[in-house]
Amino acid sequence: MRRAVGWAVVSVALAGVVIAMTLGTSAATPPVGLTNIGLARGTNASDGTIPLKAGSDVAVAQITVGPGGSSGWHSHPGGAIVVVQQGSLTVYRSVGRECQSTTYTAGQAFIERPGEVNQVINASSYPYVLYVTFPRVPQGASARTDEPDPGTCPGL
Repeated sequence: MRRAVGWAVVSVALAGVVIAMTLGTSAATPPVGLTNIGLARGTNASDGTIPLKAGSDVAVAQITVGPGGSSGWHSHPGGAIVVVQQGSLTVYRSVGRECQSTTYTAGQAFIERPGEVNQVINASSYPYVLYVTFPRVPQGASARTDEPDPGTCPGL
């Protein structure tokens, strides 16, 4: 008898879960005429945030650099959110009097902080492809600022 009551309670609970899931799903509104194409996705491998500012532009770019290519020393007025779609690259940062380097590979993401001076090099034998979002770009201005070699990373 106890076993029968236990099964009855489990059956009623299971039925309640099924009904709740059905009602919850039927209340959702599916998209109509919408196409969402994922361009790139990566797991953040850096530590930083970039707040948005009303009235500034947000630009998005696909950047491809061939083997042996480089970005040249540069910065971004509003920073950059970078997803590595393909390949690998090494970012060299001038921090005070030091040269810091970090290598990123496909599936990783990282942030370049506003005004941070860096150089990105493709030391591999394959092109790398990045999808980059540039927040806080002053209206009508470039998302990139060319910078002089800071002299902290000799040989680059």
